[in-house]
Amino acid sequence: MAKTVADVMTTHPAAVEADQPASVAAALMRDNDTGAVIVNDNGRLRGIVTDRDIAVRLVADEKGPDTPVREACSDSVEAVGPDTSVDQAIQLMRSHAVRRLPVVEDGRAVGILSLGDLAMERDPNSALADISAAEGNR
Repeated sequence: MAKTVADVMTTHPAAVEADQPASVAAALMRDNDTGAVIVNDNGRLRGIVTDRDIAVRLVADEKGPDTPVREACSDSVEAVGPDTSVDQAIQLMRSHAVRRLPVVEDGRAVGILSLGDLAMERDPNSALADISAAEGNR
């Protein structure tokens, strides 16, 4: 069983700079079959943006695809290091009610840990694990 976040995380997460258009983040989500993208400010973690963030914070407010992604992203995000224990990461996710945690070294995202990653590791026969392992919708 995995002991650290590094054993479970998805490496090389898709990322955009905060001033890039939201359409770039959406295209990365599509191309990488993911629901979230890291948002950087000069290469350093600023936040995270999800498909839901784009829908609720931009589309629902009739903001266009050229809107900077910083207007949709969650700026205050919890993050962990690759050496953080899986149990600590799970507790952090529970206490902050988040589905994803950026994994950061020296201020830069090196991975992302999702509920799906944890389900595949801890409960591979669960519905969430099956869904997380399935080929994405294109």
